[in-house]
Amino acid sequence: MYLTFFIRGEEYAAPILRVKEIIEYETVTRVPSTPAHVRGVINLRGAVLPVIDLAAKFGNGETAATRTTCIVVVETRVDGETLDVGLMADAVSEVVEIADEQIEEPPAFGTGIRVDFLAGMGKLDHKLVLVLDIDRVLSPVEIQQTIEAAVLEPAEV
Repeated sequence: MYLTFFIRGEEYAAPILRVKEIIEYETVTRVPSTPAHVRGVINLRGAVLPVIDLAAKFGNGETAATRTTCIVVVETRVDGETLDVGLMADAVSEVVEIADEQIEEPPAFGTGIRVDFLAGMGKLDHKLVLVLDIDRVLSPVEIQQTIEAAVLEPAEV
């Protein structure tokens, strides 16, 4: 089972077991000296949650928030531990079942993102979705540095 969501008109999928929740997009606090695709952090029930703009990470510039923009909270693995991270999505689509045999190797061209960020291409009815490899897309070092910077130097809202 996968959660599908849109980023700049492309449909992506993340394993549903790695998705913790979907929340409404809210004001994100910028953290000094982090990469442009790290939008900043939010306070999620007392925990610092880094928010990543995947469109920017994939080289498409920052995402402008709209009424359908949301944050998909996913679990990534850092040195054997799990860490929650928020992914900005233009809109969430649906939960779908994609059998292993329906997932093919990602093509070396045409996806607009680095192939190593993908677990494969999922075939659904008459369309394809890009299946993300959550652990590869989210650099553990980058996430940890964002959390540490937010805790050490709280940015002004």
